[in-house]
Amino acid sequence: MLRVGMLTSGGDCQALNAAMRGVVKGLYAKRKDVEIYGFLDGYKGLMYSNFNVMGAKDFSGILNKGGTILGTSRQPFKLMRVPDENGLDKVEAMKHTYHKLNLDCLVVLGGNGTHKTANLLREEGLNVVTLPKTIDNDLWGTEMTFGFQSAVDVATETIDRIHTTASSHSRVFIVEVMGHKVGWVTLYAGIASGSDIILLPEIPYDIDAVAKALKQRKKSGHKFSIIAIAEGAISKEDAKLSKKELKAKRAKEKYTCASDELASRLAEKTDAEIRVANPGHTQRGGNPCAYDRVLATRLGATASEMILEGDYGKMAGIKNNVIIRVPLEEVAGKLKYVDPESDVITEAKLAGISFGE
Repeated sequence: MLRVGMLTSGGDCQALNAAMRGVVKGLYAKRKDVEIYGFLDGYKGLMYSNFNVMGAKDFSGILNKGGTILGTSRQPFKLMRVPDENGLDKVEAMKHTYHKLNLDCLVVLGGNGTHKTANLLREEGLNVVTLPKTIDNDLWGTEMTFGFQSAVDVATETIDRIHTTASSHSRVFIVEVMGHKVGWVTLYAGIASGSDIILLPEIPYDIDAVAKALKQRKKSGHKFSIIAIAEGAISKEDAKLSKKELKAKRAKEKYTCASDELASRLAEKTDAEIRVANPGHTQRGGNPCAYDRVLATRLGATASEMILEGDYGKMAGIKNNVIIRVPLEEVAGKLKYVDPESDVITEAKLAGISFGE
């Protein structure tokens, strides 16, 4: 009997179900003596031995379903070695559940923090295979993560819709897109939607440069402007502050988000009528797009092959449209940032987009 544990951890996103389906279909295509232990609510289910024994039928009909049928939760990596409120050693508890169920492998679907914990479990001797899930597309070792393209599509459609009301009312609209540390979603959605200004965490903005870009558009006869801003975008002044200083400054100013701060500062430097739109969690909700369904299926099928071969301790990723296997120690703890000198940034600038520099 092949016993495989499976969990989804961190924030939810589109195509998690498609990826799990790909793993299970791949396993059952080669073996019939398979049991799937679906741990509920991420690593929490593994810690507290909360699971469902599942089979192929449980993963049927979920290819186009958003969210995750197993549920998820956030379990910060920095707290993994900290006992819970009842004194439970979380890492030992997860290992105990794994061995109690006599699992052959644990399949983990998640983003950066999830992969840190997955690598920790690998170091503790568990057989682990992972899949790259995150709308942020910030996981090291893979050119693309499933969930990203779906999020870009949602953000793009939101900005597309904003264009009509911005044009009708001759307003400046600031649309805040998800992306706390990296700006991939904002960059791609901003370009795809024809945003005039794109502000990313990787390129601290000059408020005067942003104001100048708006004034130049107005002078050239444009009635409205669209600014796509990542939730983690930061000004050049704030980028110079330490984490402690920045936290104190933000607590004093009491801005609720990056777009509110930008709107307030631009109001002082322009006469534009400014509005803010925040699509929020809609960006990682709903059904996965066709691209993500294909990618998740390919990655899941490769993960099943890795399990059947006993090729553990790796993440299934993609490079040059070829599915690859990346050692977890190379993935864990690294973020894939937008390179300010990359071709896509250069080409966006050639197309007339300002990055607030």
